[in-house]
This record gives sequence, C-alpha cells and structure tokens, in this order.
Amino acid sequence: MASFSIISVSKGYGPKKLFDDVNVAFSAGKRYGLTGPNGAGKTTFMKILAGDEEQDTGDIHRPKKLGILRQDHFRYEETRVLDVVMMGNKPLWAAMQEKNTLLEKAELTDDDGIRLAELEGVVAEEDGYVAESDAGALLEGLGIEQQFHEQPLKGLTGGYKLRVLLAQALFGKPEGLLLDEPTNNLDLDSIRWLETFLHEYEGVLITISHDRHFLNSICTHIADIDYETIITYTGGYDDMVRQKAQVRSRIESENSEKAKKISQLQDFVARFSAGTRASQVQSRKNQLEKLKVEDVKRSNIARPFIKFEQKGASGKQTVTIEGISKAYDGHVVIPPFTALVTKGEKIAVIGKNGVGKSTLVKMLTGAETPDTGTVTWGHNASVGYMPQDHHGLIKKGTTVYQWLRDQDIKMSNEEIGGLLGRMLFSGEERMKPTDTLSGGETVRTLLSQLMMRRDNVLILDEPTNHLDLESISALGDGLSRFEGTVIVVTHDQQLISEVATRIWAPRNGKEVVDFSGSFEDFLVKHADVAAQHR
Repeated sequence: MASFSIISVSKGYGPKKLFDDVNVAFSAGKRYGLTGPNGAGKTTFMKILAGDEEQDTGDIHRPKKLGILRQDHFRYEETRVLDVVMMGNKPLWAAMQEKNTLLEKAELTDDDGIRLAELEGVVAEEDGYVAESDAGALLEGLGIEQQFHEQPLKGLTGGYKLRVLLAQALFGKPEGLLLDEPTNNLDLDSIRWLETFLHEYEGVLITISHDRHFLNSICTHIADIDYETIITYTGGYDDMVRQKAQVRSRIESENSEKAKKISQLQDFVARFSAGTRASQVQSRKNQLEKLKVEDVKRSNIARPFIKFEQKGASGKQTVTIEGISKAYDGHVVIPPFTALVTKGEKIAVIGKNGVGKSTLVKMLTGAETPDTGTVTWGHNASVGYMPQDHHGLIKKGTTVYQWLRDQDIKMSNEEIGGLLGRMLFSGEERMKPTDTLSGGETVRTLLSQLMMRRDNVLILDEPTNHLDLESISALGDGLSRFEGTVIVVTHDQQLISEVATRIWAPRNGKEVVDFSGSFEDFLVKHADVAAQHR
C-alpha cells in the first residue's frame, strides 16, 4: 500500500508562516489525526496533501488512489445519490461512463469491441459489478435509508448531503483517505459506524476532527501542527497532549539547568580572566562554547479559561416539566414528557439528528410553545441559553469588546478586558469587528456573555460546534466545575462522559428516555436505546 511523503514543505500567507521545512511521512496501515488550534493551518495542509493547493516549497508524494472528503455538494445536486458515491472511484466511474456511451451506439466497430473488453476488465478489477450494493451499504451505515438512494442529491438536507460526500470518499477502497471533519452532522450511531469502518481500513488515513473521542478511538498517531512544523506522536489525542507536555517540560528543565551553568561559567571567566588562572579560564570558555540553550519556539496552542459562576443558587427543585409535547404537521416529535430537574444536575440530551433534541430544550426556554403541558421554573432560577443557531445573536457593526460592554454596564472595563483575555481575545483582538467573527470566535463571545450573566441554569444547544479541541476541553472543565444546573445538547461523547449525571434521549417520537447516571451506565443499562445513539 502507498504512503504520503512530505519533503521540505513550507507554506505561509504574507508574513505569517504556517509551517516551515516540514519533513514527515504518513505510512500505510496507520491512522493519523491532524491537530492544531484554529488558524494553525490544518485545512491548508490537508488541501496541499489532496493537491488542491500548492505548497510554497518542497515536494509531496501521494498514493495514486485517494478518497477525499470535499464538502462541496453543489456540483452534484442533480446527480443520483448512488452515482455520487460511486464517483468516488474515478477509474471505475470513467470506465462505466465510457462503456455506456459505446453501448448506446447503433453499430459497434471492431475497435469498439476491443475497447469494450478492456473496459469490462477495468470494471471487474474495480468490483464494478457490486458497486451499487457496496455504495448502498455505505449510505445505510451513514444513516441514509434505501428510499433516498435513487433520488437526486438535492432531495436531501444539508447534513445528509455531507454524509453522501463522506460515503463518496470511503468508496472504492482508496489507498489513502483525507477526511476533514468527517463527524460533522453525524449522530452517535453514524459516528460509531464510521469508527468501525476506519478500524478495518487498510490504507493510510489522515483526518481533522474536533471530536476528541473520535480521535482517541481511531487514531494510531497524531500529527500536530505547532512550532511552525508538524510533530508526530504515537497514540490518540490524549496521548499526544501528555507526550507534548512532557517533551516541552523536559526541554525547559534542561534549558534552566544549562542557563544556570552558563551563568556560573560566565561569572568565573569575568572574575579571573585578568588573573593568574588563565588555564582554568580557558577551560571555562571551552565549556561555554559547547553549552547552548535549545531554542524552544513559542507554541501556538492557546486554551481559554472557562469558569461559570452564579449570582445566587436556585431552589432545590430547579424546573418541573409536566407532560410537554410537540408535533409538526401531525408528526409527533416530542411525546408527553414529565420530569423534575433538581439543583446541580448535569443533563446531556442525546440522539440522532431530527429526533427533537433542540425542540425539547426550546420548550424549556420558552423559545417554542409546547402543544400540551407546562414548564415551571423553581425559586430563584435564572436561565442562560445558547441556541444552536447563532445567527443574529451578536449585533453587527460593533466590536467584541463593545458588544459585551453593552450587555452589562455594571462590569468595569478591566473586568471585561480580563474576561476577553481568558477567552483568547487579547490585545487588539478585543476590538475585532463583530461582522468578521469566525464560527469559533462567535461561540467564544457567546460563552463570554454567559459567564458575565452568572445564571444558575445553563441550557446549551450543540455548544461545541465551531470550537477547536482546546476550547472544547476547556468547556468540559467549566461545565464540570459549575455548581449550578446544566442541560446540554451534544454529540460530543467525551463531553457527555465528563459532564453528564443524567441522560435524556428522545426516541423517534415515541418517548424520551430519562436515565439518572453516567453516559457509560446508560450505554450498558439501556442497550436497546443506546444502539440508536451509538
């Protein structure tokens, strides 16, 4: 099987250098997670590997047969879903198209007959006679039911279109796989299916993901973009974090010892260079020439500090839910649901896309009106809500600092500045126009607002969308330490495991499973339900 070889590759934009003189190999049979904070150059490097973007210097050697997840479904809108998948095997698809063209001719020449035989050989070699069934199996594994396979791609919603493109990348036994955020828009069921598929994949995989559980589950190595280069670590994401900290700690410790020794030698040379101890002075000078402090480049890893506090505690019975339900056009999304949430509980709302997770939390916040039932908030309950759709939440035409300033006139300028600094808006970044905020910056701004509000109940709908791994980890820490009540909709299995003390799992309009306990206990004790969320 073929591998990737990256030789003396550099890339930058203007004065900003993303990586410099990178030499790294990605070997067949191994699965690499490509990590680094937002802006480090992960997607740029992936595009260079795919051949979609040119490096400034150096050479790339790639496997001949690549599967690439390109999140551009517009070019396939009119194409049958099965065909979109089969296009992932370019030699097969080209042979099938040419074969069909020849067969449409009224009369075939001898050359046509010879060519047809050659094309039949390509089709057979590429498993073309089972191509449709293989493509269908991929689609079903990713949660796209058979009834949609014959339809044009435009008939699917955005999230399902991206699943088709993922199936396209996986199709045809590629020697190399390049997957940029493959778990985006996948529910837990599809993520677990993808993990199983990739464990059985024999080629070389390189993936970018903000899902720590996914990286820990599938990766044999992590290729981390930092210090203007790419350093490969053995193991999953958590293994890389530990190894990286150990390496940097060792270098800094060695540098500290060297610096101390250099200072002592320089002091000796200064004191005795004019005296009678010339041979000893020369010996110290020789030692000084050999001692060099390693240049530890500054890491671009930056982790926000997320700490949620509450002005005052809520009553013990935080919210009482009595028989709330919701249906759209006669289709039941949330059947009558009753629950009591007490102070300090951490509830994860999990399930497939479309089962009503957002609808459920919207009814709790008042953003949606239940068809039946009531939601009664308890004594002194104060709710901070971050919806999944951030559009319009942050006013345009101002700056991050000014927008937060307008949210709470009681906070001092220093307090707001300190809060923004902890959320990685340092120096001039605090005055960034709100019109130009990236997805990650928008979420960090909204989390800053929630920290300012100091509510005792937090309701967060898919808060990890757009965040990098460091920020997701910091969010998990912040929610775990929070003394108030949390209700969070998320597909992030690591976050669920770290934070949740209770699980709500809407189940196809039939019920909402309400389980008190950890996510791991939920998976064991509710295996029938868990199978729909894994």
